Amino acid sequence: MNVFELTRALVDIESITDNEERMGDALFGHLQELAGQYGGHAELIPVEPGRNNVFAGWGEPTVTLSTHMDTVPPFFPSREDGQHIWGRGACDTKGIIASMIFAVRELLAAGRTNLALLFVVGEERNSAGALAAAKSPRGSKFLINGEPTENKLALGSKGALRLELVASGRMAHSAYPELGESAIEKLLDALGEMRRVALPVDSILGASTLNIGTISGGRAPNVIPDHAQAEVFIRLVDSGDATLAAMKQAVNGKVEVREALRIPALHLGSLPGFETTVVSYTTDIPALGESWGQPYLIGPGSIHVAHTTEERIPKAQILEAVQIYKRMVQQLL
Repeated sequence: MNVFELTRALVDIESITDNEERMGDALFGHLQELAGQYGGHAELIPVEPGRNNVFAGWGEPTVTLSTHMDTVPPFFPSREDGQHIWGRGACDTKGIIASMIFAVRELLAAGRTNLALLFVVGEERNSAGALAAAKSPRGSKFLINGEPTENKLALGSKGALRLELVASGRMAHSAYPELGESAIEKLLDALGEMRRVALPVDSILGASTLNIGTISGGRAPNVIPDHAQAEVFIRLVDSGDATLAAMKQAVNGKVEVREALRIPALHLGSLPGFETTVVSYTTDIPALGESWGQPYLIGPGSIHVAHTTEERIPKAQILEAVQIYKRMVQQLL
């Protein structure tokens, strides 16, 4: 099986978050074979019932190549043309997994050791696999995390702050609005104030951004609504402390603000000889913390087609990534 065939085989295993068991078993089979061939060991690391991280190591791991095995919905199978492999997870991140496996295979064949592979569940939702892996380190000093960066070494990645806004009101007949209290109007006023907050800017990561992702509420068009809620997602360029405080001050008690998720922004390591970039998305790196070593972020494919019906990965970048990962491991070792 070549690297393109492995990519397609992985894409064709549906592994939407919470349903990664088959993918974990398939990867474990590949890594068991590789471990047996080159004197390493492979293991499943339990996260939740039916959900396992997959690890393989050779020697005493100094460098670990890692990415996630789960995808967003909906699933659709692979196809291939002269330039690309298409399908859910093609670039996020099954082409990356295949590149990492082939890079390690070639390194082992050349006599390299002290390296490892780690594939985790749950990145697309709550980093459950990475959080579990952080509690079970293997002594690695460097972590090469794979996400679509078009094979450019990311100098930083934005963080994430997800807020849930809950507004309460009092029902009344819409013909007599003065008898009620509209939760929807409170929510809209609060959202308007949040949009006017000046968000932080970082010299490397750029500007923070705010997205109002969901709004719900009300009971009927002729009823003053007693409940409304929204979800807001902010891409952070710092820890998020100041942004959260500013948002709470902006709403001024009109709605309840609940912090659902916070991942700080990251400034990442660089290496000589690699083209660099900055990415606006978040990764598993903060959840892994320092337990798996100093982090680097790089991988084939474009984030602009991830999570879309046009998801694909250039074949040329898959091949290039194999060599990039080999070169990074060699430099770090």
